[in-house]
Amino acid sequence: MTNSSVAPNPIEIEADKSAWPLLRHERTWGPWQLGISLATAAAATWCYIIGEYAGYYLGFTRGIAALFAGSMIGMLIVALAAIPICIRFGVDSIASTKPQFGSVGWIIPAALQQISIVGWNSLLLIFFAKSTTQLLVATGVMPDGDSAWIVPITIFLACSLVFIFLLKGSGGVDRIAKILVAHVLVGLWMLYILLSQRWGDIKAAVPASASPDPIWNYTTGVEIGIVSLLSWWPYIGAMVRMAPRGRTTAVPVMLGMGAPVPLLSSIGIAGILVLQVSDPAAWLRTVGGPTYGIIALIFVAAANLGTAVAGVYASAIGLRHFPSLDRVSWPVLLLMTIGPVVLVGLLIPELFFSNFGSFLAFIGMAFAPLCGIQIADYYFLRRRRIDVRAMFIGGTGSAYRFWGGFNPAAMLAMVGGCGTYLYLLNPLTYVSHQPYDYMTATLPTLVVSGIIHIAVTKVVVKSAGKGGY
Repeated sequence: MTNSSVAPNPIEIEADKSAWPLLRHERTWGPWQLGISLATAAAATWCYIIGEYAGYYLGFTRGIAALFAGSMIGMLIVALAAIPICIRFGVDSIASTKPQFGSVGWIIPAALQQISIVGWNSLLLIFFAKSTTQLLVATGVMPDGDSAWIVPITIFLACSLVFIFLLKGSGGVDRIAKILVAHVLVGLWMLYILLSQRWGDIKAAVPASASPDPIWNYTTGVEIGIVSLLSWWPYIGAMVRMAPRGRTTAVPVMLGMGAPVPLLSSIGIAGILVLQVSDPAAWLRTVGGPTYGIIALIFVAAANLGTAVAGVYASAIGLRHFPSLDRVSWPVLLLMTIGPVVLVGLLIPELFFSNFGSFLAFIGMAFAPLCGIQIADYYFLRRRRIDVRAMFIGGTGSAYRFWGGFNPAAMLAMVGGCGTYLYLLNPLTYVSHQPYDYMTATLPTLVVSGIIHIAVTKVVVKSAGKGGY
């Protein structure tokens, strides 16, 4: 007879496939591995669409400047919000929200993570299908105009490949990144071709939707850059937790994730200004000839797989926090994560595709207050002291139990932050109110949500002895 009355679970979960904190020896990514994985995840077709939306309001040079500024600001916000906790304790982004939202309230950031990653992955795999279809037409495998049936099949194929790559867990992310990071160089090559052959047209092009107010146009370009990089919050924790030391993550994070987006977005800016299409797979055959077009199509299609792999991995780790999914086998968890992407890609691809601008604004409205809450809580309220045990043991008496597992300070701060963003910038119409022209919508939202969280915490939460402050 054994001392334990609980039978062991027959399913053994490998460390990098669980949501539990990784020990130092389980974190196997050095700075180069981390940087390459982040760059591969960042360098996808979404960059061209981000560039397209900036190109609606700004010319080429101003658009690049605005996106670079916004991207660096957005990446810094994400780095300050999630990385300190994730890198210290080897946890993912969802675990990092438990000290602020509570042992049950973390389901709110988890829902935002799932919506964001499903949205991005749907976009990427729809692009993968479109690029693959164009490749088959360009190589003569199938006639033009007879390709509608290939898109859903290709989306299903892409999801199957992502599933196969991720059967190895974080090792699958690392392996695919080392191959597909070449897309960054191919992207720079495509930009060179466009600039060298059409620079005069690019320089003279007038943005289609530019406002008479140049300040508003530039601010909107910066805002697009910020919210695009805020969308890395759901991904970042699952990847940086694989690195053993925080001191070596700053450069890979800022350069690996922050730099490729504005660099490759410049292709989308140039494309939309001159050729009225941001996707290089659609114009490179015209500019550089059929051979160049085929090369671009191959890399544009393949690059999206790298980002999709990173997104599905982060999403699967996030699902591990639900007690009912903690011991589910890894393949089943991957299927649960990929399933919604398959449905969007098969059922409503064009509907989702045509509302990308609203999706970007949703990212800002959701993740700006979340990051503001995390920054305020970690640096100003907790003074960088976190109870890692309370992050995973959330029963009665736990430091992060608050009231029924929910922290009212974080809930009110989220509501106040979302309201601030909606007032400053309507995500459906892009109608704005002052002081948006000079401050963007994201930065005031970040500040307002942080202030509300601090105020309610000091007045209500700390006074009641809740939250482990």
